[in-house]
Amino acid sequence: MGDLSKDINSTFPNNKVKALLNIIYTANWISSQQNAFFKPFGISPQQYNILRILRGANKPLKVQTIKERMLERSPNATRLMDKLCDKNLIGRSPSPNDRRVVYIEITKKGLNLLDDISLEMKEDYIDNLTEEEAGLLSDLLDRIR
Repeated sequence: MGDLSKDINSTFPNNKVKALLNIIYTANWISSQQNAFFKPFGISPQQYNILRILRGANKPLKVQTIKERMLERSPNATRLMDKLCDKNLIGRSPSPNDRRVVYIEITKKGLNLLDDISLEMKEDYIDNLTEEEAGLLSDLLDRIR
């Protein structure tokens, strides 16, 4: 990896098209790397995101709140939470005031899994960027959105 033109054996009509395709290509590359990393832990990157949201909240959250905070908004977030619940990584409790509302909280087992993951996680996808370059990249991506 390193030069999109060579990686996909293509040319581009202009730099804007190349940049857009490079964002998509790089996002897919990162996603593939993350899927491979999380596989031995038995969870997906999206499930990891849910666990981190719950750990950071320090309190049970409504399902809708979790969905709103997810990096990758997923229509199947409830199914992702079902799988986490089946693995006893999260727990569900109905709201005492509104039976349509369910609160989700991370379990001790979920917290332990996050600890195990953090010991092995290397967020080195952008290690070849300086802190200044990473800031510039982040600003440019914010500007696109």
